[in-house]
Amino acid sequence: MTSNALNYHPVLIVGGGLAGLTAARLFYRAGIHFQLLEARDRLGGRILSTDASDVESRDGFDLGPSWFWPGMQPAMAALVKELGLACFPQYSDGDVVFQRMSREAPQRYRGLRQEAESMRLVGGTGAMISALAAEIPETSIRLGARVTHVVHDEREVAVTFIGAGGTEQNLKAAHVLFALPPRLLEATVTFSPTLDATTARRWRDTPTWMAPHAKFFAIYDRPFWREAGLSGTAQSMVGPLVEIHDATTASGQAALFGFVGISAERRAAIGREAIVETSLQQLANLFGSEAATPCEILFKDWAADSLTATTDDRLVGAHPSPDPRPWVGEPWRKFISLAGSETSHSDPGYLAGAVEAAGRTAKEIISRLNESKPSVSAV
Repeated sequence: MTSNALNYHPVLIVGGGLAGLTAARLFYRAGIHFQLLEARDRLGGRILSTDASDVESRDGFDLGPSWFWPGMQPAMAALVKELGLACFPQYSDGDVVFQRMSREAPQRYRGLRQEAESMRLVGGTGAMISALAAEIPETSIRLGARVTHVVHDEREVAVTFIGAGGTEQNLKAAHVLFALPPRLLEATVTFSPTLDATTARRWRDTPTWMAPHAKFFAIYDRPFWREAGLSGTAQSMVGPLVEIHDATTASGQAALFGFVGISAERRAAIGREAIVETSLQQLANLFGSEAATPCEILFKDWAADSLTATTDDRLVGAHPSPDPRPWVGEPWRKFISLAGSETSHSDPGYLAGAVEAAGRTAKEIISRLNESKPSVSAV
């Protein structure tokens, strides 16, 4: 392979979610030239904050992850502070509701304040994506760039991707940082030479955070459940929503959201309309008749998102566990790194995991690149 100034970069980042943008910010601050490739037509990955019309918004509802815990996740808290973002606690004042069986009425219990308080970002988690992107030159980001093939020789890596116009393009780099789930990477990108069997199997067997799940939102003109002394928190063994919370935004847009407790295959079979109808019936049963008539509804099925989930993600697996073993074996170890949330040493499968994995891995790459620079001797 040969390089030229137009298509060669010291680092390529694949994935423009929280991990990819965190790494990009660190490379930019270190003076490392890079290019970020994102397959979607937007940044954020599994972070998606929209308004009631399902349009990305700076004051949105979090269709992906929503919470973080500053006391237990200091790196995440530090980044929020550095970016100048405000946060607020998850609403939990009032009683919780629990329903065990369909033939039994829902029961109210006094709510207990969490020891580690769940926090949300003002504007939704998408505010973090916007703040990170604002610190990175637009020319360093390519949207609609879906990576399909990666090859290396003894000097560099060549990355093939399908661009926004549908044409095949190529870039070369000294190193590629993959800021996306290992399972998705193994399923969608071809490596030449091929990955060793142990690495490929580990990537494939790592559950992708959010991928099996679906979230349902009911948006109202006011948070009427608070008036009734309810926190908006509910758990149900009846369904279809198994865990429900108050999703009212910092600006006061009232909403309840729930995780859909139906398998991805079953969701696909019965369809969105049926899930919406039965979810509204359930909310009315839990919170009163007003819950049956929201102003708007939102529904996001991450298992149906091909840029998040593979067929292996259609079954809910165990939450990713911390594993400090190297994620890449020979012959790729010196050419690529993984930095998705699932690869975190401390918080895999959380927002904080993406921040930790990206920060640690980017610093390792920066150190390696600085060490490989030729020294300049005084004359």
